[in-house]
Amino acid sequence: MADRFEMELEELGIRLTEEQKKQFHRYYEMLVEWNKVMNLTGITDYDEVNLKHFTDSLTIVRNRDMKKVRRLIDVGTGAGFPGIPLKIVFPEIEVVLLDSLNKRIRFLNAVIDELGLQKITALHGRAEDYAKKKEFREQFDLCVSRAVANLSTLCEYCLPFVGITGYFCSYKSADSDKEIKNSENAVKILGGEIKSVDKFNLPGTDMGRAIVNVEKIKNTPKKYPRKAGLPAKEPLT
Repeated sequence: MADRFEMELEELGIRLTEEQKKQFHRYYEMLVEWNKVMNLTGITDYDEVNLKHFTDSLTIVRNRDMKKVRRLIDVGTGAGFPGIPLKIVFPEIEVVLLDSLNKRIRFLNAVIDELGLQKITALHGRAEDYAKKKEFREQFDLCVSRAVANLSTLCEYCLPFVGITGYFCSYKSADSDKEIKNSENAVKILGGEIKSVDKFNLPGTDMGRAIVNVEKIKNTPKKYPRKAGLPAKEPLT
């Protein structure tokens, strides 16, 4: 592992074991290898993947105590961010990775197998469908998403998975103030409350990021999420 990556993580209070370093390195190799035949990421440089995917995924530790998290779901996980980096660093957490593209699920399952990760499942499907299932609805104490979507839309996808007193944490760019403000009513309708917005720069850079921390304070009404496609097409206002 590069010292640079370890220094980035030290800024977050994270120190990797030798096994975790090997897992991140192998994850990087598989990401680049599979990216040749499917579109997983536009970033393939070693240091950039470490910073913009791995370290970025782990910045949630700035404001959430991951040692208190029992079950986590990553909605729209793509190539596994932030779910797999969080699983590597906090192996005791039970993790579900959800994505609507089956080819990504094949990649994620290959990574899970290669890295020897336990208590982690990759599921193919839409959030609108899985959030209606009893075994998933309001069953997680943390939902995370780095998906590129409007925050109102993401809240409709994600808050139904979160149990009361749990959190949905959305990874956003630093210039998301208007989007966050515009999502406040949707958050309220869905049973949440924006508790804080953590703004920061990625370690050693001037790249601004924000994590929106939404607490689940009451049950999400049964009619949400609406049928597949509607949350994105007609976001709650």
